[in-house]
Amino acid sequence: MRKGVIKRHTRETKIDIKLGIEGKGRYEVTTGIRFFDHMLELFTRHGAFDMTLKADGDLDVDQHHTVEDVGIALGEAFTQALGNKLGINRAGYFLMPMDETLAIAAVDLSGRPHAVVDLGVKVRLVGDLQVELLHDFFEGFAQGARANVHVKVMYGRSSHHRIEAVFKAFARAMRVACAKDKQLARMLPSTKGLL
Repeated sequence: MRKGVIKRHTRETKIDIKLGIEGKGRYEVTTGIRFFDHMLELFTRHGAFDMTLKADGDLDVDQHHTVEDVGIALGEAFTQALGNKLGINRAGYFLMPMDETLAIAAVDLSGRPHAVVDLGVKVRLVGDLQVELLHDFFEGFAQGARANVHVKVMYGRSSHHRIEAVFKAFARAMRVACAKDKQLARMLPSTKGLL
């Protein structure tokens, strides 16, 4: 099983992650932000990963450091777990319907970090999560995973559904990108010879 173990301890946050790519969708997630926990739990379940994530951040100041640093550490856990990336699909995408909402996520584990996030959520909070920080989460993930990450909500009424559909689509896109391709076998999916 491909695994990543990351300890990201700063003056602002203390984050410990254990990630298994070939998992059963099992999770233990605690960030101190319950709606964020819920999104990370469903990311784990829909990606069929196994993850233990404990984050202690300076939530008395703001949620920003916790949300962004979890993104960075989670991306780093995937980078570590994927190792040399030989034989992986490298890219994945998924279109996720959730009731009245439709979201798309596309990921390329290209070695070049970039994130484009378009959620179209107009409210400040969903549950206890500051919505604007999701951009920082996906940017942090792209940085840690050295990946292109594009997430977009095509349409939807419910802010909760918009965010949840994006995390489900993101999970399934990552699942495809991380999967081994028998045809690629031990090849690196790049003409550059480097990812």
